[in-house]
Amino acid sequence: MKLAARVQQVPASLTLAIAAKAKEMRAAGIDVLSFSAGEPDFDTPDHIKAAAKQALDQGKTKYGPAPGEPRLRAAIAQSLNAHQGLNFQPDQIIVTNGGKHSLYGLMQILIEPGDEVIIPSPYWLSYPEMVKLAGGTVKLLEAKADNAYKITPQQLRAAIKPQSKLFVFNSPSNPTGMVYTPEEVRAIAAVLRESEIAIVSDEIYDKILYEGTEHLSLAAADPQLQERTFISSGFAKSYSMTGWRIGYLAGPRDGIEAMARLQSHSTSNVCTFAQYGAIAALESSQDCVEQMRQAFAQRRSVMLERVQAMAGLDCPAPHGAFYLFPSIAATGLDSLTFCNRLLQEQHVAAVPGIAFGNDACIRLSYATSLEAIQAGLDRLETFMNQVMG
Repeated sequence: MKLAARVQQVPASLTLAIAAKAKEMRAAGIDVLSFSAGEPDFDTPDHIKAAAKQALDQGKTKYGPAPGEPRLRAAIAQSLNAHQGLNFQPDQIIVTNGGKHSLYGLMQILIEPGDEVIIPSPYWLSYPEMVKLAGGTVKLLEAKADNAYKITPQQLRAAIKPQSKLFVFNSPSNPTGMVYTPEEVRAIAAVLRESEIAIVSDEIYDKILYEGTEHLSLAAADPQLQERTFISSGFAKSYSMTGWRIGYLAGPRDGIEAMARLQSHSTSNVCTFAQYGAIAALESSQDCVEQMRQAFAQRRSVMLERVQAMAGLDCPAPHGAFYLFPSIAATGLDSLTFCNRLLQEQHVAAVPGIAFGNDACIRLSYATSLEAIQAGLDRLETFMNQVMG
């Protein structure tokens, strides 16, 4: 069977591959400690599960509107407007099968052959592959460690060309955990105002912030930008609902209407009763979000302090999400070799930075227990001591 060329050029997700290898080793009886998963280890809060159970009992098990349940679309719009100072109406929201699906669908409705998509690097590993599947071309902007893995307005201005169709912005960042300050966001927004390029702001980690860090959406930084900015987000990270597969895209009506048409011929509606869990997540107390954020903050402090103290690792402090992105350049190893050896020799799973566009780094997730973090860091320290001699 000859497969389509479009899919042959797309590799499998390296983060999922690492996680699968760790599970395989565990199944064989090996004690593997994983820093690879971008998934909170907490259970979904009880009131969210209860709402989905109630929806099941009430027969919310049939097809629904392709763009999502009206009450959920309204709740998402209200939340964005209340917490980010935006001005979205419910018909500017589409509910998708996870945040990843919202981005994939956006690429499909926007990008054509010859279109260029500007992506800061390091990047979430699926961005470039989504662009390729849509027939577009990727233009990477290197965000350097000495600038906290953030691009500058000058870099962006120089990158925007007539063929530039979309700019992808991710803050807080996966994989680096870096957060653009409000001033930095406004400076990026000022450059974007000079062009007509479309914008997608991936804000899936916007509620997971540390040390008083403030999140500002690009759509809120300049009212004129909201007319061509899409916000991609979801419930996976902040509400520990990764398996529920509920994300959303907010944006201009014509784009959302096009997404709804596409979705009507691909997935139809998102799981109906699961959407009622998402409604409860937004309409109920946000104490559960804060409790998880505080736990992540404690884990971040523990992991960051120990990693920064290890010879051979250089790690800037992240201010959002739940990742560290330390440089392993001093070891002389590429990131894939480093992670393979770490897994085989010390049974610790980490993600090679090459998956995110930086082969001199690795990604460590602290979305796991403090006990697992301490034990895994003991093994990482042993490995570093061996590698550094």
